[in-house]
Amino acid sequence: MSRFDETIDRFGSHCSKWDMMEPIYGVPAEGGLAMWVADMDFRPPDCVQAALQNMADHGIYGYFGNDGAYLNAIQWWMQERHGWQIDPKWVFTTHGLVNATGLCVDAYTNPGDGVVLFTPVYHAFARVIKAAGRTVVECPLVQRDGKYEMDFDAYDAQMTGDERMVILCSPHNPGGRVWSRAELKGVAAFAKRHDLILISDEIHEDLVMPGHKHTTMPLIGGDVEERLVMLTAATKTFNIAGSHTGNVIIPDDDLRARFAARMAGLGISPNSFGLHMVTAAYSPEGAAWVDELTVYLDENRKIFDQAIEGIPGVASMPMESTYLAWVDFSGTGMDRAEFTRRVEQDAKIAANHGPTFGSGGETFLRFNFGTTRANVVEAAERLKRAFGDLQ
Repeated sequence: MSRFDETIDRFGSHCSKWDMMEPIYGVPAEGGLAMWVADMDFRPPDCVQAALQNMADHGIYGYFGNDGAYLNAIQWWMQERHGWQIDPKWVFTTHGLVNATGLCVDAYTNPGDGVVLFTPVYHAFARVIKAAGRTVVECPLVQRDGKYEMDFDAYDAQMTGDERMVILCSPHNPGGRVWSRAELKGVAAFAKRHDLILISDEIHEDLVMPGHKHTTMPLIGGDVEERLVMLTAATKTFNIAGSHTGNVIIPDDDLRARFAARMAGLGISPNSFGLHMVTAAYSPEGAAWVDELTVYLDENRKIFDQAIEGIPGVASMPMESTYLAWVDFSGTGMDRAEFTRRVEQDAKIAANHGPTFGSGGETFLRFNFGTTRANVVEAAERLKRAFGDLQ
């Protein structure tokens, strides 16, 4: 049995994914399956657990000092896993990457400015942008051969000159795309044409399915680093989202100074628990765990997709990364209320509603298969029964 097959009861642990399933989606705790919030039902590698145990054994939780080992771990991980050599002085630590996104919006734009998103995309981006008094500019992704692509000619025509920033999700959530080098160059060229700060959120960079390879934005060449802010984190990779620890990596001196000023002005500093966890995770032991994890997730993907493909009119977008299946129900002829009802009330599965991801998500639900194989098999059977009349 794989270590990822262990069933861990998360109810009553202040767990958003399972404890909030019934209040938000009406899916009962008794017999319900939580497949929405993007965290996994797996314990992190032993090295992360040991780091926390060492803290507990020491028993004093004071201010963290001397972050050299932590920064060296990030540097090692980016070089070894992604081929990008960074300078530790480029790294800022934020309270997760939603916080990092908000800081970028605050540091590099003004109220009323436009921020470009390629939609549908991770819903927190739009939420943060709107809350900051900026304008969300949606550039719709185009479906070709069942997967998302970009249409830069259409996007160029949309620009008004009021836009100041573009946020890219790479790999893409919720579509699971690993963008090609050519597509990344297209994004960089688009940002340059319209003088936009380019924020590349690469939180899913380590969760890539076998046979696919993620290219980190700085490696596309050219002068992209002059306008680039990189967002990375160990949180999705190692299932430690509750640590709220994210990396903002900024090679350009001017952009780095502007970001540093906002960090200082808001009095933001990291928590020691997250720093210890990340230092332990970004290691050879952590890397071996991730390699094992991606193989397990890929098998979950195959099982889930096979079930979806067996339901007439339902299609799962081909997954190249993440553990989040993006499932289109438009071919059933059902309206959104009906297919959502079947998933939530008949199958008793909580899944993210597509419209929350912006334009293009209206006929979709997002399912999180970062859970035990038994849960994925059970979810597959429930969905087939819920839509059994279509067979």
